[in-house]
Amino acid sequence: MSPPGRLRNALSAALTALACLLAPFGALAAWAAYGLADTGRYVRAMAPLSSDPAVREAVADTVGDGLEQRVDLGAMTPYVRSAVRSFTHTEAYRAGWDAANRATHDAVLRALRDGHGDGRPVTVDLAPVADRVKRQLAEENVPLAHRVPVEHTRVAVLPATAVDRLRKGYDMLEVAAFWLPLTAVGLAVAGIAVAARRHRALTAAGLGTALGGALLGVAVAIGRHLTVAGVPDDLHRPAAGAVYDALTATLRTASWLLCGLGLAVALAAWLTRFDRIRNLPRRPRGRRASPAPGPVPPPAPTRARA
Repeated sequence: MSPPGRLRNALSAALTALACLLAPFGALAAWAAYGLADTGRYVRAMAPLSSDPAVREAVADTVGDGLEQRVDLGAMTPYVRSAVRSFTHTEAYRAGWDAANRATHDAVLRALRDGHGDGRPVTVDLAPVADRVKRQLAEENVPLAHRVPVEHTRVAVLPATAVDRLRKGYDMLEVAAFWLPLTAVGLAVAGIAVAARRHRALTAAGLGTALGGALLGVAVAIGRHLTVAGVPDDLHRPAAGAVYDALTATLRTASWLLCGLGLAVALAAWLTRFDRIRNLPRRPRGRRASPAPGPVPPPAPTRARA
């Protein structure tokens, strides 16, 4: 291959490799900016968790511990905890679950987008949830239900020290979510266009995209392991895993799509090239190609006899 051809192939390989590297990062940024940042999608993703046994158990333990800290239940503690667990199977609990998730998500987004709460932690008022629990206990004729406090308790969901850092990261994330996928596509197209052998470049781009999708799936699995392992309470680790799985469902789908799309492109490019090679005219075996007939030389002049 001539030096210009080798240079084109080297440039194509560099552009294609960079595009395949940016593809999973673009999917990750788009998931975080357009998936997690959308309140409706977030609430819909979290809604099925209200029926998850591990999540219900974690919520019941948390609410029960909070009630014990505020009210001296004494011998009624087991009965109250049983009533709280029973409450997690009601429609009121599911409505409160959605309301609490929506309120938490709205509060965090306002702090990140609008700059509200500078110097203060992001908090959520859980009085509506406590009020639902109190009414449920009263309907079941639980003693001391009227003593359950319903106060406007604001729970910090985001520390003040983390708000400024997350706000800067969120601004960068919104920019990356738009430009990284476009840049990856543009680099892939440029790498295929400058290649001396475009079928090979297209195959490499497809395989690289599939590899990026597989690495993204591995990263999601590693993130789940680290998230669950970071929960100090062993009893609440299944709930943390369920929440992580619900939030990363779209990201796992994106990793499978990248793998499938990349393999499909690579297979299509290989089949097209194989079909072209198969249809090329072949020389018969055991025979040498005869040289092309050249111009016939003119006859030599004859001498006249004396």
